[in-house]
Amino acid sequence: MKIKGTTKILMLLVLMAFSCEKHENKISKTTSEVALVDYVNPLMGTDSKYSLSNGNTYPAIATPWGMNFWTPMTSKMGDGWTYKYNENKIRGIKQTHQPSPWINDYAAFSFMAVTGKLKYKEEERQSWFSHKAETVKPYHYKVYLADYDVVAEVAPTERAAHFKFTFPKSDSSYIMLDAFFKGSMVKIIPEERKIIGYSRNNSGGVPDNFHNYFVAEFDKDFEINHTWTDGWKLLENTLDSEGKHVGAIIGFKTKKGEVVHVKVASSFISPEQAQLNLDREIGKDSFDQTKEKAKQAWEKELNKIQVEDDNIDNIRTFYSCLYRVLLFPRKFYEFDKDNKVVHYSPYNGKVLPGYMFTDNGFWDTFRAVYPFFNMMYPELNSHIMDGLANTYKESGWLPEWASPGHRDCMIGSNSAPIAVDAFLKGNVNKKTATILFEAILKNATVSKGRPASSVGREGLEYYNSLGYVPYNVGVNENVARTLEYAYADFTIAQMADKLGKKEIADKYYNQSLNYKNMFDPSTNLMRGKNKDGTFQSPFNPLKWGDAFTEGNSLHYTWSVFHDVDGLIHLMGGKKNFIKQLDGVFTMPPDFDDSYYGGTIHEIREMQIVNMGNYAHGNQPIQHMIYLYNHAGVPYKTQEKIRTVLDDLYSATPDGYCGDEDNGQTSAWYVFSALGFYPVTPATDQYIIGGPLFKKATLHLQNGNTFVINADNNSKNNFYIQSTTLNGIDTSKNYLTYKTIQNGGRFNFKMSPTPNKTWGSKEEDLPYSLSKNKSFKKIKE
Repeated sequence: MKIKGTTKILMLLVLMAFSCEKHENKISKTTSEVALVDYVNPLMGTDSKYSLSNGNTYPAIATPWGMNFWTPMTSKMGDGWTYKYNENKIRGIKQTHQPSPWINDYAAFSFMAVTGKLKYKEEERQSWFSHKAETVKPYHYKVYLADYDVVAEVAPTERAAHFKFTFPKSDSSYIMLDAFFKGSMVKIIPEERKIIGYSRNNSGGVPDNFHNYFVAEFDKDFEINHTWTDGWKLLENTLDSEGKHVGAIIGFKTKKGEVVHVKVASSFISPEQAQLNLDREIGKDSFDQTKEKAKQAWEKELNKIQVEDDNIDNIRTFYSCLYRVLLFPRKFYEFDKDNKVVHYSPYNGKVLPGYMFTDNGFWDTFRAVYPFFNMMYPELNSHIMDGLANTYKESGWLPEWASPGHRDCMIGSNSAPIAVDAFLKGNVNKKTATILFEAILKNATVSKGRPASSVGREGLEYYNSLGYVPYNVGVNENVARTLEYAYADFTIAQMADKLGKKEIADKYYNQSLNYKNMFDPSTNLMRGKNKDGTFQSPFNPLKWGDAFTEGNSLHYTWSVFHDVDGLIHLMGGKKNFIKQLDGVFTMPPDFDDSYYGGTIHEIREMQIVNMGNYAHGNQPIQHMIYLYNHAGVPYKTQEKIRTVLDDLYSATPDGYCGDEDNGQTSAWYVFSALGFYPVTPATDQYIIGGPLFKKATLHLQNGNTFVINADNNSKNNFYIQSTTLNGIDTSKNYLTYKTIQNGGRFNFKMSPTPNKTWGSKEEDLPYSLSKNKSFKKIKE
């Protein structure tokens, strides 16, 4: 049949339109059917190295807050950068508990499969692989080991995992368990198709009796049994080995495509508990069942926040960040034969009842991770607080950096804001509250007997007598310590006030004003002060370290979380305050790295992102953008928040602009993408920035739903024109905890141009101690 030209073109256009409509509908339907966990990219942040962090993460194959994670190893045993995206060989898939490459790992052991000539030493056994033949999901890892024609897979539970190895036709196929260095044992039990043993490797923070007991069950008979001992010495036809570094090898013939499964679990309590963990968490489940259960564990948590938008990349980044927020702190407890919660104490080495969590640096996570838990996961945070109380009972101190026990890392007294924020949000029971209040007061009053300099308060005597930690008394990072102690004092006062302990509250409210002792009016910056009251000289505000922690004066000057209005007053008013804030972004990324003797990665990460001296890649300054709200110019917050969300994050291997740090840098993104941020934990406010998505729905634990709509939101429409709460106009540039928990609907109307009057009036501004709290002044 012949068709005239015009008619033919019209028909072609109709067919194209129909085809496009079908394709669009298909995409839309597919997107709606995608599990939220499948938006997650666990490789986000893995393209990192010692000199430049794009996250310093590894792909954690785990369930939320799981006791054990699993990850592929591209680096040698003991290397904190265990998986580097740009490396090409895999040495094994290991059980890991590493919270940070700087803290390193503990209790690790690994599995590896090889074929042909036996290769068991890690440098020899490693196999080429490609990201093109690698599947990486939080609930499933799969990789093709090219040198051996083997596909290795793992799916996790909280305390166990299910491995699946698909072999080629081979007369010599092997699976090996490397129990790692620093003390290990393996025992092969052929008649039970089992390997049992323990690993003792650690990087500190463990008692003398520390063990990670493991049990591995196979579904194929062993034809070969070897072990190795120290120095990689092979012990052929042996069933057990114990030493500094041992391992086990089992072998068999395989047919093409033959699958061998390994079910493995571990325990910090006993071999019997490891077996109990395996039977309880996997039992007779198939690999696919284990994988699906892990997937659903993630779906349950991720679905508590549902975001809607046209930008699929932003959705991927959001859920990839949320995944990171939900990994730490790690559950360090188990369920005994009577199903009671028990834990091995990394503080006194005893097995005790109750909860325990670990692998967390509070210097990072007090800022947004724990406020997020209080908002979305209050029951979990209640258990974490019980665990903190147990830490205090078992060691005499609250942790500041635990992995698994006390570690000497970072500064501050940040267990206080974590405990107090949970208490004020109603997530601490009465008994635990009594213990935690005693513990945070001890931190603020006792200097002797601390298990590490990071625990309690270094320089406490100076702080309590002078009102600051002096520059010239041998206590490093003294300005940072003073500012963080002052904020911790504020949180102690908040808890005392709630408990009706007015005298204690007044004392610590007054002490929380100690931040003023570090303020130099000649520079409008925080500056080191000597014991005699003179400011340290010479002073370079661009000098990293020295009086500050992983930052400079331009970064730490803003660490007055509880009294921004007081800081504004010190700076001579809002105009000067705004000018000083602006200057951090508009100046060049100049720096002085002389304190470190070289350019540390945090400095380099600030330098290269074209945001002046704003160092989002590290924690001290991450709240700073929101401080424009305190000065009545929230539109400046809105524009800078969108820049950071758009430019400094992506669900890619180089997707962070610095260390991810136990979920904190991710929590900043999650909060900020929703449109608000907890600048001052231990108050009930979240400062409004600007939403990234057209709609977000928060399904709260109390059964309520809080919906955030952003009309006209787009890449260029990031300024707030107006807001309504449950249909009523509001211009406050903050939200309260109660507002969110009550549920309801918060609407943003967005625009490409700023509304400079929205949120600018005095009654619209957030909390500050100086203007919001009346307390008894202590006489000088």
